[in-house]
Amino acid sequence: MTVAYERPWYKQFWVWFVIAIPALAVIFSLEFVYIAVTHQDPVVRDDWYQDGKAVNQDFARSDAATRLGLKADVRLDAETGEVLLTLHSNKPISTSTIGLNFVHATIKDRDQSLVLHRLVNNEYRGLLTRPLEGNFQIELATPDWRITGARRLPGAEGFNLTAE
Repeated sequence: MTVAYERPWYKQFWVWFVIAIPALAVIFSLEFVYIAVTHQDPVVRDDWYQDGKAVNQDFARSDAATRLGLKADVRLDAETGEVLLTLHSNKPISTSTIGLNFVHATIKDRDQSLVLHRLVNNEYRGLLTRPLEGNFQIELATPDWRITGARRLPGAEGFNLTAE
């Protein structure tokens, strides 16, 4: 009569295989928790009420731009970073500075805000701090009016923004 030799449970392959599945699930879930905590999304803002009030103000400023018949021709010089703007309107514009914001679609570090200063008549000039590359929401604004648009930059030599 032969006696079958059985190995102890801790030397069995299938025991460790079955234990490994939930163990790996716990390890990976802890890694995902770590990633979620250390790489928080900077896009979400806390002050929703103020954002809602700002939306109403933005509508009023957009309507004011439409009443003025504003159209902006923007030219970008890729080598120098110079931004030249020609503003067309139904009525004279008296502001000496205009804000120009480039908000990247996905990467906050690529956002740029600059102030354009009046040269002569309705010609304005400003300087970019670094080249623009990617999809941008563009806002040209003063406290009284604003024009917005979306563009992929760098484009040709420039782009137009029209109040709608």
